[in-house]
Amino acid sequence: MTAQSSVAKLSVEKEEKRVGISLTQLAMRRLRRDRLTLTALAIVALMAIMSFSAPLISRVLDVSYTQTDASRTFLPLAAGNHILGTDDLGRDHFARWLYGGQVSLAVGFLAAIVSISIGVTLGIITGFYGGPIDDFINWIISTLNSIPSLFLLLIVAAVLQPSPTTLILVLGLLGWTGTTRLVRGETLSLREREYIVSARAIGASPLRIMFIHILPNLFSIIVISLAIDIGALILSEAALSFLGLGIKPPTPSWGNMLTGAQTFFTRGVHLVIFPGLMIFVTVLCLYVIGDGIRDAFDPTSKD
Repeated sequence: MTAQSSVAKLSVEKEEKRVGISLTQLAMRRLRRDRLTLTALAIVALMAIMSFSAPLISRVLDVSYTQTDASRTFLPLAAGNHILGTDDLGRDHFARWLYGGQVSLAVGFLAAIVSISIGVTLGIITGFYGGPIDDFINWIISTLNSIPSLFLLLIVAAVLQPSPTTLILVLGLLGWTGTTRLVRGETLSLREREYIVSARAIGASPLRIMFIHILPNLFSIIVISLAIDIGALILSEAALSFLGLGIKPPTPSWGNMLTGAQTFFTRGVHLVIFPGLMIFVTVLCLYVIGDGIRDAFDPTSKD
């Protein structure tokens, strides 16, 4: 009898220690175990820190991204204090690479924030209210999507003066349609849940329901869309710069550095490799991060 009582007591204690965890806690635990996503996140963070520390690094190395020197053009890698050599005007390529990262990353991140803000707001409103509002927003989305995005960007960039601020606004104001559709579909599902019906029954206002009850449940979709949009917008900036309608020199960006270097490929191959490599690595890491977050927040995936 004593042995049976001990076994029964032990089983009860084990059951009492089982504590349920939320989807967010489970997702964070999955992310901590996902080495690929953590590595990609560390690479993007390192590049961002280096880029926004460009003034300090340039001062330590005693180099400038604007100062030209006709006697020191096309210097190779590790030529004195020029870690990545110099370009066709004798400017330090490493300093320009860092300052170009500032511009490219800022354009990608800030334009994505503008795009996500518009997309999430319109998606929640259309999904929650439906009816004529939903039809009108969907008509705008269909109209914008019927025009090739690169063609639309070329028209806007040709009309407006290309600058980092202008490019952020243009890319942000034209890139919200995909996010709106994702958020709208999820909101259509969430608005029929029991806790939303209960909130309506006790007199909660539509704004409170949308932004207090529905919005927190869209966190995973928002983060995934943000990561993917940043990568896509960095590519868009590089494409516009390649076509001559992006950020104009002497302000460096990875896109216009790559464009300007293609003429000197045989004389300074490093001028092409490093901006192109940074665009490739950054976009790849951002897509890996988005994919990892999506898997982490997937309630059907096995832990």
